Amino acid sequence: MSNSYAIVATGGKQFRVRTSQVINVELLPVEKGKDVELSPVLMIADGEEVIIGTPAIEGAKVIATCIEQGKCRKIIVFRYKNKVRERRKTGHRQPYTRLLIKEIVKPGGKVTKKTAKAKAASGGDN
Repeated sequence: MSNSYAIVATGGKQFRVRTSQVINVELLPVEKGKDVELSPVLMIADGEEVIIGTPAIEGAKVIATCIEQGKCRKIIVFRYKNKVRERRKTGHRQPYTRLLIKEIVKPGGKVTKKTAKAKAASGGDN
């Protein structure tokens, strides 16, 4: 099994992703079943070869498919002030987009080895 992965930034957070991995990211404006390009890609590691961006790698991208748009579990926000009978209870459900990572593309359009094998096994582009 190859140790290829990428570190990508989206929604103010950084994610370490591999092909065929499912991740939840901040809400993206994409429809269910559509592809989305995640960039900037900060780092790509493919076995012994490591490419580190300064701060991002030009021409690199991660292609993912939107599986679902949803909301996380509710969190309770309780504000309280001592001695003045002030209490406020509210809830919040953070929206998210669930993505399936399809491929990691290096600069120059080269697909990582693991991705090429997975792509060949699935019968090419779908």
